[in-house]
Amino acid sequence: MELARRTIDAHTDAGPDADGIHTMGAAVMAADYRMFAGVNLYHFTGGPCAELVALGAARAQGARQMRCIVAVGNHGRGVIGPCGRDRQVFVDYYPTMRVIVPTPSGLRSVLAADLMPLTQRWTPEAGMNGLDPSLYQDPETAGPPIIRFNPRYLEAVRSGAKTKTTRFRDPAQLGSARLVFESDPEVVLPADVIDIRHCLVTELTDQDARAEGLTTATELRAGLKGHYPDLAATDEVDVVTFQLNS
Repeated sequence: MELARRTIDAHTDAGPDADGIHTMGAAVMAADYRMFAGVNLYHFTGGPCAELVALGAARAQGARQMRCIVAVGNHGRGVIGPCGRDRQVFVDYYPTMRVIVPTPSGLRSVLAADLMPLTQRWTPEAGMNGLDPSLYQDPETAGPPIIRFNPRYLEAVRSGAKTKTTRFRDPAQLGSARLVFESDPEVVLPADVIDIRHCLVTELTDQDARAEGLTTATELRAGLKGHYPDLAATDEVDVVTFQLNS
């Protein structure tokens, strides 16, 4: 929400209580937690809304799966819900993406599919499909917990070279899990989380690194810094050990 607000406040072309071409900002968070912003481009022929511009920007920079999206009005108007066209686009392409919307009881995060009750989803491959009940299941809660990975780790996990993952502010739990690789399409591997160790970044060991397919703890810490730019040496991380199940 803050990224969307900053973007439109910096780039709106309309004064308070005035019309303009750029009056809405949007931000989308990809599955790997990168965020991308966009502003609307009003035009009488149907210029794109800020949410669609943000989704296009995310795709242009390599994002394939989206976690959540929000739109914010200029001049302090706050969060504004998506229009009907945007809702249909969300359902067609990212039905399990969460959308932040205003409600009488405050802001809520809802599944995109929940914004279009009883919708029929269109896809480029199949056109307009019949009602699919699975669209209304939040993948984060329907079934074992999800642990998300960059697709570059897929072969290392499959081969057994990578049996640990180090997480920052992304808690896991012992027991059954789904390892979801953010490729296009996604790859999901069933697994069991068999150990979770909490430690400081400085306490990571060479053994932790080798279990992640690396060599030294220094290399592991450098990799974590690439995933989590705000990570500090004094922060606590979770070292999650998992095994694929048959």
